[in-house]
Amino acid sequence: MNRLLIVSNRLPVTVHKRGGDLRVVPSVGGLATGLGSIYSTYDALWLGWPGVSGRNLQTADRERISDLLHDIRCEPVFLSDTEYEKYYNGFCNRALWPLFHYFSHFAQYSPGDWKGYEKVNRKFCDAICDVAEPDDLIWVHDYQLMLVPSMLRERLPDATIGYFHHIPFPQYETYRLLPWRREILEGLLGADLIGFHTFDYATYFFNSVRRILGYEQEMAWIRAGDRIIKVDAFPMGIDYQRFSDHISDPAVKREIRRLRQSLVSAKTILSIDRLDYSKGVPLRLRAFDLLLETHPELKEQITFILVAVPSRTDLEQYAALRNEVEQLVGMINGKHGTMCWTPVRYLFKFLPFNRLLALYSLADLALVTPVRDGMNLMAKEYLATKTTADGMLVLSEFAGAAKELGEALVVNPNNTPEFAEVIYRGLVMPESEARDRVSAMQERLRRYDLARWTADFLDMLATAKRRQHELSARFMDREAFDRLTADYRNASRRVLFLDYDGTLVPIARTPAQARPDPEILGILKRLSHDQCTSVVIISGRERSVLDTWFGALDVGLIAEHGIWARERDGDWEMLGSVSGEWKGEIRPILEQYVDRTPGSFIEEKEFSLAWHYRGADPILAQMRAGELWEDLMLRTQSLSLALLEGSKVLEVKSPNINKGAAVQRWIANDSYDFVFAVGDDYTDEDVFAAAPRHAYTVKVGSNPSRALYSVESFHEVRDLLRAWLPPPPS
Repeated sequence: MNRLLIVSNRLPVTVHKRGGDLRVVPSVGGLATGLGSIYSTYDALWLGWPGVSGRNLQTADRERISDLLHDIRCEPVFLSDTEYEKYYNGFCNRALWPLFHYFSHFAQYSPGDWKGYEKVNRKFCDAICDVAEPDDLIWVHDYQLMLVPSMLRERLPDATIGYFHHIPFPQYETYRLLPWRREILEGLLGADLIGFHTFDYATYFFNSVRRILGYEQEMAWIRAGDRIIKVDAFPMGIDYQRFSDHISDPAVKREIRRLRQSLVSAKTILSIDRLDYSKGVPLRLRAFDLLLETHPELKEQITFILVAVPSRTDLEQYAALRNEVEQLVGMINGKHGTMCWTPVRYLFKFLPFNRLLALYSLADLALVTPVRDGMNLMAKEYLATKTTADGMLVLSEFAGAAKELGEALVVNPNNTPEFAEVIYRGLVMPESEARDRVSAMQERLRRYDLARWTADFLDMLATAKRRQHELSARFMDREAFDRLTADYRNASRRVLFLDYDGTLVPIARTPAQARPDPEILGILKRLSHDQCTSVVIISGRERSVLDTWFGALDVGLIAEHGIWARERDGDWEMLGSVSGEWKGEIRPILEQYVDRTPGSFIEEKEFSLAWHYRGADPILAQMRAGELWEDLMLRTQSLSLALLEGSKVLEVKSPNINKGAAVQRWIANDSYDFVFAVGDDYTDEDVFAAAPRHAYTVKVGSNPSRALYSVESFHEVRDLLRAWLPPPPS
């Protein structure tokens, strides 16, 4: 196992300075708690902010802190007070956190905070580069560091970089509100693997990347230039045995006895959360109030223990939330309470681990009902402590954990009447049903625990890196470029089969916009002047279009994917028996999809019809393309037609004609000692398959291909053709 560098905003420990003393204590909550128990099992180094204010630190303090942390395999990233304010309190908590949790009305977009975010991300990148070794696995965590992957990629181009996003990733319509939306996406795409808790979040990320950056998704991969990035879902687990085993600790048992003695009611409802507006705490209190109104028989029979852990208390939304919660608690206790019974027991404080476990164990029902949450590990922790499977979980459908814990009572917390009835159902559920539900969830959590989650992510990171190496091995390097050029020059009879769109010129929005530019016309003209070289343009376009564009050049032409061919100074010849009589049956289907997909259009050729959707909304177009493919499959089979998928186009044509057959026929007419074929889409795979074994075949783009080599874009194709140009006449 290579060394693992874990990078997060906070270290798993926090440094406190009191006078001249420095003290290191375990960090509380969040990622530090989640991963803290796993990193010690790896050859790992953790980089992050040590939690101590820069204002209070002298140079000697920093050196002492570094030495203390080095002993526990941690590396500090020191931040000044100003840096921390702009980066964390500013951009992270005033912009990213509310936006990503769908509280866009709370989001504040300060250019100064953004610059602070960039600066601190650069500082983390510098710290990583100072300690990184060539074979390290670098695992960056969460929304505070979304620029770090691309910054690392610039500095360490061969590094293995993973990123995991621990909060929700919002849908495109919400994410696009962010002024720096491109920069954030480009920052994340510096990673080799990007992980989310749920497939929904991964899908929202794909959509934003496609709409904002224009990069295409291929299964669970994103193509960004010459790189491919894996995106996948990894639902984070917990250290299940730690919670399950620790519940029998004598200190925890003492806490359980003490708490039980203080409660007069028969049943207990538990809610423990940071006091954050994303957690929906007021909604729980309103549902509990309605529960007592609609089921008065429960009065004095249940106690609601509400623990609100202080969080970001210097932000005004959090102060207002605390005030709202405390008013609701007072209202409920005043409205429903008695001299002997307080309905809501409210604590605004952090709980030590033993007391937390005691409350988990004691609770008959846990409410984990955020209005939006990336995962929520407390739901899993609660279940792990129910060693006798005695309890029940009410879980918000908006928590990532709901995707895994379907046996819980899943609720929309915004629906107060439904919420109240779900709480009631949990309280009166038969013990046997509750045990079956909890046992099923526990088995899943026991199996997919924190260690398994970590191993799965790191295994997939290694897989993504291997896939990238396989792809880069196919990309033409300087040595292959020079070898190909030398073989070209040493050959006596050459033929070049050149696809057009996406190969010699960039893909255009419409076919009419893809006219050849003066540069490529000049290259083709000079190549074709060499009597030892046959240049053949092979395209899906109509012969009339190819005639208009290339008729003045001394080149061969193959049109409509191999239906028509024209040799130098020859006439057009049909290469097979085809008919267009079927168009009357297929065209109405395509027209229907044009009407339903704004921006799409039909291109009609002599013996084919093509539905283009490059100009349509990418999400709608992808869905419509799949529907059209299904609609056409049986119809084309019954008519003995071929259905081709190209770059943002579906085309229907005769099946017994293709580019590969045309190439084989062309080669059969002469003996060539140098054969070259280049193309960018699925139809060119027929050419690569038909080319002789000694041929040089080149795929434009990173898709899987039969081609011997790949290049990134039409620019590299032009570079290669320019290298083959004969010297200009003197």
